[in-house]
Amino acid sequence: MRASIVLGFVALLLYGPAGADYSKREDVLAYMGALVAEHGFDRSELQAVFADARHQPRIVEAISRPKERTLKWHEYRRIFLGQPRIDQGVAFWRQNEAALKSAEASFQVAPEYVVAIIGVETSFGRVMGTHRVLDALSTLAFDYPPRADFFRNELTEFLLLVREEGRSPSEFKGSYAGAMGYGQFIPSSFRHYAVDFDGDGARDIWSNTTDAIGSVANYFAKHGWRPAGLVAVRVQVAQPQVADEAVGNGLTLKSTVGELRTLGVHTPAAPDTAKAALLRMELEDGAEYWLALHNFQVITRYNRSRLYALAVHQLSRAIKAQRDAAASNAGWTGGP
Repeated sequence: MRASIVLGFVALLLYGPAGADYSKREDVLAYMGALVAEHGFDRSELQAVFADARHQPRIVEAISRPKERTLKWHEYRRIFLGQPRIDQGVAFWRQNEAALKSAEASFQVAPEYVVAIIGVETSFGRVMGTHRVLDALSTLAFDYPPRADFFRNELTEFLLLVREEGRSPSEFKGSYAGAMGYGQFIPSSFRHYAVDFDGDGARDIWSNTTDAIGSVANYFAKHGWRPAGLVAVRVQVAQPQVADEAVGNGLTLKSTVGELRTLGVHTPAAPDTAKAALLRMELEDGAEYWLALHNFQVITRYNRSRLYALAVHQLSRAIKAQRDAAASNAGWTGGP
């Protein structure tokens, strides 16, 4: 029997049917007590919040579902770099030209990378999640032991967010893991990096593309994005067997460009002392090698996956190339 189904049965036995509320559970009562003591919440208001929160077994099943297998690079790339997504990215850029220019000026982050993040995360706002964030985080905080600590912290961040924004916890929608808006920020990321980029007094990453764009750009800037820095470059290797010994995952830049050159990696015009990682990406009929540099590692702070970061990089390049070609062919100067 699949593990996710077993977990669903366990959740049903321990916590009741889908929709059962949390307000009477001892663990939740203890959690509420900590919120009152540490953050000054009103207990009666918390009682009302958790009476409204609903356990969702399907969320536990979704997050517990084992991956059938790990996708190889050529399979992962195919998901995120299809022509429709590139076309949508060009359209999104054109529709949000002013906000992207302003974000680049404010945060020094190239607009194509902001566009690509939003494209990979939500298909430019088309898939932002339909779960109530309150239900998702309550379910995972109290009914998913493998990561309960993480999601309990995110639940606390969510309740603080709600208080700071002056909104109802029941109105926020997102993914089954509590990620929200165009850029899929978890609550802690929202509190630290979301910005009111249009100055209307609210940080709205759900329906306000200007705020969403500014927030993604701010996230990159706060994690050390370098305006003139390289992200990743495809490279050739003289001796694959030798180079493979230096292959990393891109999450940590353990090598230098100079060290990789000594292994026969034909690196770009980057200083020998620049930190780097050599990536080996699987193709249908072999592999290709990529040199990951500082800004690549910044992208992995958004999602700790070399596949994700390289998909964002390649999507950004494809969108920019198509946009530039269209502008050149039409004599377009970049205005809306």
